[in-house]
Amino acid sequence: MNQGSDPDHVPFTIDLTAEEARRRAEVMAALGPDWDPLAVLREEEAAYALLYSGLDEEQQRIHTMLVAAGVLPGQEPGRAASH
Repeated sequence: MNQGSDPDHVPFTIDLTAEEARRRAEVMAALGPDWDPLAVLREEEAAYALLYSGLDEEQQRIHTMLVAAGVLPGQEPGRAASH
């Protein structure tokens, strides 16, 4: 598409860098000074473990298959560790 040949269209650009910086600052302010991302990850890991605990044999087989297929996350490095 040759946009330069149409006199009814005026090309323009918008730099959203400042808006993105403001948005990120607002998110951090909303999280507050007590936000602990490592604690959040540990709590998420505990919830995940609880969600998939107590599976019967067939459910465990399906869960294992879904993890192997990449549909569900496994215990790969980078996940929060239980303490």
